[in-house]
Amino acid sequence: MSDSSRDTAEGAGWGAAELGEYKRLMPHKVEKISWLNPKTLWAARNGVLASWFGDPTGRTRSRWVAQRAAAGAPADKVIRRDDPDRFSFLVIGDTGEGDDSQYAVVPGLLKVGQDTRFTVVASDVIYPVGSADDYGTKFFQPYQDYRAPMYAIPGNHDWYEDLGGFMRVFCDHAPPLEPEAAPRPLSRAWLRSLLWHRPRKGDGRNLPDARTLRSAAAQQAVQPGPYWAIDAGPVRIIGIDTGLLGTIDAEQGAWLREVSKDPRPKILITGQPLYVDGEHHPGVIEGGGTVDEIVRDPAHRYVAAIGGDIHNYQRYPVQVDGRTIQYVVAGGGGAFMHATHTIPRIDIANVTEKEFRCYPLRGDSLAFYSRLYGRRLRMRRFFALTETQATAVIAERLEIQPGRAPAPDARVTWRTRLVAGLLGTGRRPDRAQRFRLPVRKIYTQLFSPGSATYSPPFFKCFLRLDVTPETVRLRCYAATGNRAQEIDPPVEDEVTISLV
Repeated sequence: MSDSSRDTAEGAGWGAAELGEYKRLMPHKVEKISWLNPKTLWAARNGVLASWFGDPTGRTRSRWVAQRAAAGAPADKVIRRDDPDRFSFLVIGDTGEGDDSQYAVVPGLLKVGQDTRFTVVASDVIYPVGSADDYGTKFFQPYQDYRAPMYAIPGNHDWYEDLGGFMRVFCDHAPPLEPEAAPRPLSRAWLRSLLWHRPRKGDGRNLPDARTLRSAAAQQAVQPGPYWAIDAGPVRIIGIDTGLLGTIDAEQGAWLREVSKDPRPKILITGQPLYVDGEHHPGVIEGGGTVDEIVRDPAHRYVAAIGGDIHNYQRYPVQVDGRTIQYVVAGGGGAFMHATHTIPRIDIANVTEKEFRCYPLRGDSLAFYSRLYGRRLRMRRFFALTETQATAVIAERLEIQPGRAPAPDARVTWRTRLVAGLLGTGRRPDRAQRFRLPVRKIYTQLFSPGSATYSPPFFKCFLRLDVTPETVRLRCYAATGNRAQEIDPPVEDEVTISLV
């Protein structure tokens, strides 16, 4: 097995590495998405409009579900497969930027996943707005050589055009919804409708040609809607749709409670994680209750909750009534990398740094962003930190033993401390309270989302889950864009989950 980032800097992708062969899979012309581009932000405005003028996602989702039911989708929204008691599947999240960071994941995914039965895409299948026009180069082309079905749950970006592209691709060529009645003039809904982003005329006209790239019988999958359950071997996998703002409508909440009563062990796949960045987000259900209340109920037998939306890997093994539920962030499947160096020292739900895992390691994340902003600001000599310097300053600020030990002669200087602070590096929770500086919040909300990059290491990842009647073995594999990690994808984290 090859070195991981926890073993060596070379295992993390640093150094004079040979570029991988992922570029030969890419289209000749690549759209480079920048989240600092006003045109991109304007196209993705529906999330902001929903927060200002009311969120129509629940109503639109109900209409999609009703349309699928009328077309013959099962009323319980359960996909019943014929998988054996021992099988494997993949989970990838936040995939569809269509650039180097997405395609760099593909070679390792194909190698590790060649014997898997299916893949689940957890959130944000297509950026920036879920357009059907983008599925050719951001879904069908990158995964054309994956020979098994692919299921998906939508993320907020898939909802920016009212989920039309997603439903057409994953839900049996679903036709567009009929227009709703015009809202009352001068109402909040009327104001929202004036500014609402909608698909371009003729959107998706190239979908028939794109579908030919994944047209083999073994690759086909039809799901009953944007949320569903899969009965596979000894487990039930439940995918929920968290819409534009991360909430669950009452109709979906009632369905989730009902399908959770099945006696099999369960894995939740959600568009937004329940534990992330050292915080708990239980997931509000309209009308009362939360998603995490359902997950924690011992009668429901959930063993893991895996969420996308945040573009890295994190794992929180939370003790609940004498059992462990693995809360996982798995959004590293293809978009720009969300920083991990901004995560404070973990102390939540009795999970500490000793039990917490993340990828990339915080030191690698800080080194990555220091070099990125050194280039962008043309201040490389000041901003750029080596991975050793970054690891050392992380260890000092969080007072932790880092995943990969820094070199013995690594020095923490005033410059490394200043750069770490400017780039929002986390601290111990007690010290964060003492200083109460807004740097981390400003950094994570303003600077990080614009930080795409087009050269390795990318610090992308995907999950493989091996299921038996007794256990689920979950492994996080790294994809850096370098050839060494393509040939032998390193395991960055591994845990065995009991089902009995």
